[in-house]
Amino acid sequence: MTETSGGKLILIVEDNEKNLKLARDVLQFSGFQTLEAGTGEAAVDLARQRRPDLILMDIELPGIDGITALQQLRADAQTAQIPIVALTASAMSADRDRFFSAGFDGYISKPINIKEFPNQVLAHCERVGRGRP
Repeated sequence: MTETSGGKLILIVEDNEKNLKLARDVLQFSGFQTLEAGTGEAAVDLARQRRPDLILMDIELPGIDGITALQQLRADAQTAQIPIVALTASAMSADRDRFFSAGFDGYISKPINIKEFPNQVLAHCERVGRGRP
């Protein structure tokens, strides 16, 4: 475990197996602990059970999408304060605006940059640790 990650627990919500594996492997190599969900429904259930330090949420998911999952998590007192970052290939400025308007705490575009990704995740954990924006 690296000093910087502090062993933070990150829930990765991603239905593409290759993207999920890459994110998981990069984060675990950097000392983060990870949970994984392939659907919005599974993400909501896991977040309620384990209360991760941060959720990385894909937007396009089978079943309920990432925005609907976000809304369900924000509506539940147990999960409302968990920071949730959109992790998506939708990179247009209108998309980013939509994600922030929906209530996401941040945004990371795919494909991820494996050198920058752990620091991006840590920055979201630290920023939220000092108080949500």
